[in-house]
Amino acid sequence: MEIAFSPCPNDTFVFYAWVHGKIAGAPKLNVTYADIDRTNYWAIDQTGPEVMKISYAALPYVLDHYCLVPSGGALGRGCGPLVLTKEPQEAAALEGKTVAVPSDRSTAYLLFRLWTEQNLPKNNIFIKVMPFDRIMPAVAKGEVDAGLVIHEARFTYETYGLSLLQDLGEWWEQDTGYPIPLGAIIAKRSLDKEQLAKWARQSVEYAWAHPEETSDYVLSHAQELSEEVANAHIELYVNEFTKSLGEDGYQAIENLLGRAMKQGLVPDFDIAKIRL
Repeated sequence: MEIAFSPCPNDTFVFYAWVHGKIAGAPKLNVTYADIDRTNYWAIDQTGPEVMKISYAALPYVLDHYCLVPSGGALGRGCGPLVLTKEPQEAAALEGKTVAVPSDRSTAYLLFRLWTEQNLPKNNIFIKVMPFDRIMPAVAKGEVDAGLVIHEARFTYETYGLSLLQDLGEWWEQDTGYPIPLGAIIAKRSLDKEQLAKWARQSVEYAWAHPEETSDYVLSHAQELSEEVANAHIELYVNEFTKSLGEDGYQAIENLLGRAMKQGLVPDFDIAKIRL
C-alpha cells in the first residue's frame, strides 16, 4: 500500500509500527515522506498515493474522491499554530503588513484567515508562502513582518528572539470550545476506511506501548531536532483523538470547515461526506 506523510515526529511515531511490519494482517507500507503542503495538492489533483496525511483545510476539496480515516491524524487542544513577530505587537499592527505562511491550503492558514476576519477590521495583509522551516529566520531577519508557524516551532521560536502575537489554537478553543483539527488521514474511497482506521489505531497503541522502540526511526526523520523537542512534539500532537476521532473530533472538524465554508474560505461541499 502506498502512503504519504510528513517526516515530523508525530507522523513517524504514529506509523512506526505499521511501517515496520508490527501490525498483524496490515499490508506493507511504501512510504513517501512529504511536507503536508505537497500532499494537500497531490490530494486535490488526485496524483498522490492512495493514503495520505493532509491538512483538514484541504478536506473540502477532496471529499468526492477520498474519505476521512478516523484514526492516525492530528487534532487536539493546546497545539495550534502561532503568529510570531520580531517585536511584541498587537493584532492591529498587522494591517498592511506581510505575513509568511507555510501553505495556503493548510489548517494553520485557514485558522489565520478566520482570526483576521474577526480581529483585523480592514483585513489588509499580504501573504507570502514559504517552507515552514524558513519562516522564523525570515521574521527574525525582518524579511517579513510576521510569520505563521506550526509543528516544533511552538517549542523553539524563542531561540530566534521572536515574540508571540497570537496562539491561534488558544483563540479557537476560547471562541468555539472545540479542539483544533490540524492534519487528517485520507484514503481513496475504494478502500475500506474502517479497516485502515483499525490498523492505524493499532499502530498508535503499539507506539505508546513501546516508545523507546520508535526513537531511532523518529529521530532519523526529525530534521535535526533534539530528542527532547521531538518527544515534546509527539506528546503534544499524538493523543486520544489520534487513536480515534470520536464524536467530539467530528464535531470540531464540521464546525471548522462549516464556518470556513460560510465565510467563503473553502469551496461549498457536502459536509455529511466528512463522516461517510
